[in-house]
Amino acid sequence: MKYINTYNLCTLIVILLFNFSCQKEKEISSVHPTNWKHRTVNHPLSDSLEQGKTYLSVYSEIYSETEHRVHSLTATVSLRNINTNDTVYIDKATYYNTHGEAIRTYFNKTIFIAPMETVEIVIDELDKTGGTGANFLFNWRIKPESNAPFFESVMISTSGQQGISFTTQGKTLN
Repeated sequence: MKYINTYNLCTLIVILLFNFSCQKEKEISSVHPTNWKHRTVNHPLSDSLEQGKTYLSVYSEIYSETEHRVHSLTATVSLRNINTNDTVYIDKATYYNTHGEAIRTYFNKTIFIAPMETVEIVIDELDKTGGTGANFLFNWRIKPESNAPFFESVMISTSGQQGISFTTQGKTLN
């Protein structure tokens, strides 16, 4: 008759408990389409809406000491509706790398941002695809006489006791 000794059983239990305790529930990132599904506009929008585009620089990396050493950053991109009564509609949010190549489009259907609401896109510190000259282009629609959406990015990183953070603001294009 085979038996498991107490030491091996305890070791197995500890390994299993450790393994289960280290597993986190998978988070839905801003890259994942499920994050945008509940914001999708499912009805035709008025033809009277004004269209616009905004450019936003986003740094997923910056140079440190020389051009041969880079420092990775986490970027929080804020899409803000600064109207107190009117909804803003964002048709597209495209992320480009330093070379002007589209890396990803965050949603392919129009989404809404309620009055005074902020929606965020997070570029993970480990995501280096954007490089030192990454940027976004947003296509949006608003009611006439409404304020254009406000786009801002906050980049941050820490290493040891060193911390770095800065912001950029969007520029509306003609």
